[in-house]
Amino acid sequence: MNPILIHEVGPRDGLQAEAVVVPTAVKLDWIRRVADSGVDIVQVGSFVRGDRMPQMADTDELFRTLAKEAHDAVLSGLVLNEKGLERALELGVPLICLGVSASETHSRKNTGMGTEDAVRHIIATALEARQAGRKVQVSVQSAFGCGFEGTIDEARVMGVVTAYLEAGLTSISLADTAGHAHPAQVRRYVQKVLALDPAVEVIAHIHDTYGLGMANVYAAMEAGARSIETSFGGLGGCPFTKVAAGNVATEDLVHGLQRVGQRMDIDLAALIGVTNDVAAHLGRELPGRVYKTGPIRGTEMS
Repeated sequence: MNPILIHEVGPRDGLQAEAVVVPTAVKLDWIRRVADSGVDIVQVGSFVRGDRMPQMADTDELFRTLAKEAHDAVLSGLVLNEKGLERALELGVPLICLGVSASETHSRKNTGMGTEDAVRHIIATALEARQAGRKVQVSVQSAFGCGFEGTIDEARVMGVVTAYLEAGLTSISLADTAGHAHPAQVRRYVQKVLALDPAVEVIAHIHDTYGLGMANVYAAMEAGARSIETSFGGLGGCPFTKVAAGNVATEDLVHGLQRVGQRMDIDLAALIGVTNDVAAHLGRELPGRVYKTGPIRGTEMS
């Protein structure tokens, strides 16, 4: 496997479904520490209406504050529409993430639009962001299945991917929003995207709803995915899917990579420290494993 990039999405995907709103100062502390741990990208928040998603109401303030600081990690933000893009551009967000659901039902619940309309809308918004000089990542949500519809036709997923590629958008995330993926499916989808264009940067966003999260992440990496999206403590879940469950834990993946000598540049202890603080603040145990067990010391090269 090539060296894997880590995109920490805990501050956005991890916190968006939480009932308790985390204070801005606490979020800033977590984001700063994760951003300085050696991970490659940190998703700070999403540009949505604060009255509809109070957990994300301080996204503008977070970016405004972080823009004055120096961090090794790239900061990303999720944009759903043109108004969100205007906010992101005004704040100088370096990496803008956008997505379309391959599930008609999930798309309508999430955005109020069907997939076909959403594809046109998101591509136009992504191209506007790129024209403004920003890096852009687009995703296919519910790519491996939907909690409402069940199986999603593979051709439908690849149709969205093809539309992205035809628009010149080559940083593409395959998102297992409902957690329905299995390793053979993940491997096949990543390989099919790379067969369409070997230069594509494939990102995998995997949820652990049914316990296959880490297996699916490794299948994606072995098939050629370049980047993995994870969340501190395995926190998270889309509030618009039927059964919301967490992501693969950042510190668990980093621990696994370091066991075989990869990503030794990441400060695993720092990540574990953040996750301990997140769990303490939320007042409950998180799904992640390594922050509770502690890491295995040393590497096993084979």
